[in-house]
Amino acid sequence: MERITLYHNPACGNSRGALEILRRRNADFDIIEYLKDHPTREALGKIIDILDGPVADLVRKDKRFKELGLNPADFNDKKSVVALLLEHPELMQRPIVIRGKRAIIARPPEKLEALF
Repeated sequence: MERITLYHNPACGNSRGALEILRRRNADFDIIEYLKDHPTREALGKIIDILDGPVADLVRKDKRFKELGLNPADFNDKKSVVALLLEHPELMQRPIVIRGKRAIIARPPEKLEALF
């Protein structure tokens, strides 16, 4: 089986749930705590290129997004999403699970089952 990468936030219940599923399946995986080890421009570009779903889904439109006065309509393309997440990695949706040439946002965590 291909090695899996989990972009993880330990404070997030969905992220913890995805981690638990990977452990139960005895999957080979690496954890990247993206709030400590911020993704690079290249890593974000790769995620976007293989992401199941629209690029806009990678951005959390939460309280922090609103506090920054951001407009969701401004983040519908790769360039704008990468720029935003480089400046504000806390706005990256989580958990992101990558296996091979496919990335998913595992919300709810059971969505990652599609990678197996």
